[in-house]
Amino acid sequence: MSDQIAKGMEFEKKAEKKLNGWGFLGSKYEDAGDLYEKAANCYKLAKSWDQAGAVYVKLAECHLKMDSKHEAANSYADAGHAYKKTNTKECIAQLEQALNIFMEIGRLSMSARYCKEIAELYEQEQNLEQAIAYYDKAADLFQGEEVTTSANQCKQKIAQFAAQLEQYQKAIEIYEEIARQSLNNNLLKYGVRGHLLNAGICQLCKGDVVAITNALERYQELDPTFSGTREYKLLADLAAAVDEEDVAKFTDAVKEFDSMTKLDEWKTTLLLRVKLLLKAKEEEDDDDLT
Repeated sequence: MSDQIAKGMEFEKKAEKKLNGWGFLGSKYEDAGDLYEKAANCYKLAKSWDQAGAVYVKLAECHLKMDSKHEAANSYADAGHAYKKTNTKECIAQLEQALNIFMEIGRLSMSARYCKEIAELYEQEQNLEQAIAYYDKAADLFQGEEVTTSANQCKQKIAQFAAQLEQYQKAIEIYEEIARQSLNNNLLKYGVRGHLLNAGICQLCKGDVVAITNALERYQELDPTFSGTREYKLLADLAAAVDEEDVAKFTDAVKEFDSMTKLDEWKTTLLLRVKLLLKAKEEEDDDDLT
């Protein structure tokens, strides 16, 4: 591998020499660019990702000098993907460069793709606010390009993180909007009850019994088949348990549903929040009686 690094460094030196020497501007940057590309390939073979990333940035700068914006954006993306192996912060910085250039030249589908990738990186870093911001931008771009499935995937991520950050109303609005859109699509309508369940769980987290009851009525109007589903029964049972401040009833309803359809970590976390609120109310009432 060290011989590949040595080769890469040799190509890089030749590229710097080209840039610092005499020659026609266009051909100078083109020749240097070719050498930087060879250097980057050597570093990649040697798995020297930081060196590969740094050289791709130099290659991007050569493309910009020749006003080849599309190629420059691709090189910044290549730099980002090299840094992805070692340095998330640097990876995001280079993908943002690619994203900005693709936006500038009107390549919106590419912009959407890199927005989503940046969002995923922030998600891995558990930076949910930034993940939401980039998923939001990606959803808008996908929607503009009429790639509805990808737009909805991004919106679901926003709703998921918003709920984790206790921004329940924002999550509810997104899940309800996706449910409404999905009803008119034969491929997506099977997922409607899942979106309504998620919206309903977020309603429960807000702790407003009237709002929960109104939401369940709205969901039945939206999708008349919903009232016959196990998801509806779960929400109705949980709403009744919250209304009656009955922790045991709440727990039994969750267990019964979970025994048939395993609840994922997100739903379990939110339902636990509701249960803890319910327990606190129950204890408060007990204290009032003593």
